[in-house]
Amino acid sequence: MKYLISILLLISIHFKCQITGKIIGIKDGDTVVVLLDGNIQKTLRLAEVDCPENTQPFGKNAKQFTSDQIFGREVKFIETDTDRYGRTIAKIYYSDKYLSAEIIKAGFGWWYYHYSNDKNLGVLQQQAKDKKIGLWHDEDAIAPWDYRKLKKTALQNN
Repeated sequence: MKYLISILLLISIHFKCQITGKIIGIKDGDTVVVLLDGNIQKTLRLAEVDCPENTQPFGKNAKQFTSDQIFGREVKFIETDTDRYGRTIAKIYYSDKYLSAEIIKAGFGWWYYHYSNDKNLGVLQQQAKDKKIGLWHDEDAIAPWDYRKLKKTALQNN
């Protein structure tokens, strides 16, 4: 009986944490704007994935992929954290799919392993890489976190 109560409590907490909203904007491959009840807009940074910056090769492709998947659609999301820019980090779900996994599987983002324990995302990334899907066509693809670091260093040296 205790076990059943614990499971029911966990399920109710899980559903309580899920928020539903309509995607009204795509800033880049891993940042979207959702419209909540009461006409409230909220920027969400996708959890567990890092897409190429808009100025990087495949950055616009990543943005388009995300848009094709969820723009104008109702989604469910679970807030996991807040980043240093004040954006809510969230896991977004649509049509029984996890958006971050779909992006990685399509080869338009890197598994953000610094902030994720989901090794399955690493497997999806390796499969995309092995098949040379999306950004993995480019043998010299630079991870966004390295690209940002290089860009920051270049700005500091000027």
